[in-house]
Amino acid sequence: MAEETPAPSNGQAAPQMQMALQKIYARDVSFEVPNAPKVFQEEGQPQVQLNLSHKATAIEGDNYEVVLTLTVTCTLNDHTAYLAEVHQAGVFSFTGFDQQNLSMVLATYCPNVLFPFARQIVSDLVLNGGFPPLLLQPINFDALYAEQQRQQQGQIGQGDTKPALNA
Repeated sequence: MAEETPAPSNGQAAPQMQMALQKIYARDVSFEVPNAPKVFQEEGQPQVQLNLSHKATAIEGDNYEVVLTLTVTCTLNDHTAYLAEVHQAGVFSFTGFDQQNLSMVLATYCPNVLFPFARQIVSDLVLNGGFPPLLLQPINFDALYAEQQRQQQGQIGQGDTKPALNA
């Protein structure tokens, strides 16, 4: 038996939200070993730092380009062992989303789709750069978005009149 959705009382059909992934691609990739070959002879415990960001840009029609940027910096004895940066991008199309839901999907779902591709590129770069394998842990973009929203609400409550949009 098919499930039916009741029609709105005003007689018009409710808009249906649809999203489609059009394309995934590596927009920019960089890997540097500024202290080679000396860094390969150093002993010590490496320190790895991950910075990530994402940006959504409207393109033609209902399409958006979402770029997830991962920057991994590894230091060893206060020297940079390597620096890897990946800009993993995708083109997504959206239909029937209101602004609030669209902002949420652009900040959570899209980066979740892109992250495994970016993680694989970083892993390959590090390994091919002569370093031990690097496995980046999964990122909870939903929690990051929720935290960003809490921070923006706090800023608005402190006298700011307009929240900063960081997609």
